[in-house]
Amino acid sequence: MKKSIGLLLALGLTLSGSLWADGAAPGNPQQVSMWGNLVMLVGFVAIFYFLIWRPQSKRAKEHKNLIGGLQKGSEVVTTGGIVGKVVKVQEEFVVIEVADKVELPIQKVSVAHELPKGTLKAIRA
Repeated sequence: MKKSIGLLLALGLTLSGSLWADGAAPGNPQQVSMWGNLVMLVGFVAIFYFLIWRPQSKRAKEHKNLIGGLQKGSEVVTTGGIVGKVVKVQEEFVVIEVADKVELPIQKVSVAHELPKGTLKAIRA
């Protein structure tokens, strides 16, 4: 991650430095400065997009699909670390069974991961 930021920053500095060397008139520094600033701005927008916004939206989309695909019998882990089996699915909540005859209603958004079938048996054994 830091390597890509450094590479993009170096690319921006190289491009802005090359604008001076490409025959830009030394008497007109405003035009060169504008292009250098534009290159840096585009570089920072690219960094923001590829390192922050795009991965975050991908994770949000995956989590939305996970929540939408919950069904009775799914084995899940909550964000608090509680492991259980889905007993009932409602609009905003799911009821998970964490032990025999122990059920907890939790919000759907609190479900962090869906576990493969049989994981609970392996954990409890």
